[in-house]
Amino acid sequence: MKKLLLATAATALAAGVTSAEEIKLGTSLGFTGPLESMAPAMQAGAELAAKEISDSGLLLDGSTVTLVKGDSTCADAAAATATVERLITAEKVRGIVGGMCSGETIASLENVAVPNGIVMISPSATSPALSEIEDNGLFFRTSPSDARQGEVMANIIMDKGIQNVAVTYTNNDYGKGLAESFQAAFEEKGGTVTVNSAHEDGKADYSAEVAALAAAGGDALVVAGYVDQGGSGVVRAALDTGAFDTFVFPDGMVGQALVDNFGTEIDGSFGQNPAAEGEGRDTYVAMATEAGFDGTGAFSAEAYDAAALMLLAMAAAGSSDPGSYKDKIMDIANEPGEKILPGELAKGLEIINGGGDIDYVGATSVELVGAGESAGVYREVAFNGGALEVVGYR
Repeated sequence: MKKLLLATAATALAAGVTSAEEIKLGTSLGFTGPLESMAPAMQAGAELAAKEISDSGLLLDGSTVTLVKGDSTCADAAAATATVERLITAEKVRGIVGGMCSGETIASLENVAVPNGIVMISPSATSPALSEIEDNGLFFRTSPSDARQGEVMANIIMDKGIQNVAVTYTNNDYGKGLAESFQAAFEEKGGTVTVNSAHEDGKADYSAEVAALAAAGGDALVVAGYVDQGGSGVVRAALDTGAFDTFVFPDGMVGQALVDNFGTEIDGSFGQNPAAEGEGRDTYVAMATEAGFDGTGAFSAEAYDAAALMLLAMAAAGSSDPGSYKDKIMDIANEPGEKILPGELAKGLEIINGGGDIDYVGATSVELVGAGESAGVYREVAFNGGALEVVGYR
């Protein structure tokens, strides 16, 4: 009998050991392209969550987590699709943090992720079109739709007493969706959009575009573009010609790169980007500082939350199979359950493993609604004295 018990125990122990696995998560972010200055802090955020989970030893019988990095370019849909295909077919990832920009996210989701049944959670793809896409329950995002950002931006502008604006947007799914959302919200509130025109990224000179914007007029110029590409090119041309001196910057423009590019030249300008306030964000920023990167970077906290949600959902499903854990993501992200903040992922795993429920709050006050996207909190920023200042949250 003693030998039988020992043999049974040995078998159970062996089963526990063999059930552990190396879980690979992919990241598909724009390390080159129009938002390349934002990607490193986003990657670091996802890595921080993966390390926290892996170090706990509490995920699926002690499974470890490895991140596999992929460059989506943010702008090239073909390159992004190839990157995601490599992550899925060659690297055998069990989920992907990404994409980063809306157009390439749509392409890689429809062409590769959905056909292969792989979960994608984007930290930063914000096009309203992603709310309607046929995703088989595989796509989520920790940043809110630009349908929400358009309303927030309209409110901020109206609160400043500005009634007339010109709009320029990068000619892709992100720019077009945000520009349309903003115009509808602004005009509904009684504002006037004098012109709403696209610009192409990658040009050396934007003086012609700015001349057309200036001819239409406006008390401010809304630049729905990319800080490392055409958006900054339009701002430079507008400043050099004196066409506009007040700019409104949505999320694709808000970051340290904007300050580095223009310094005091954009004093008096303002904008917004997704970012929650409170204990979760403060804790995340402190954790990032300790880890050696800037946690205040745009969408860095959203990337941490994307990776954390995916891994916690695996624990809740008892499986790293995307077909199983995709159905747990909404449960993990919302009430009921004990609230889990950054740095508490081990605690979350303990509760899940014990049969309890968690409400993952994370670094960005996560609450997933509708088609699995963030309800959305935005920080309002202003540019004064050559610096970016946070002036409130909406």
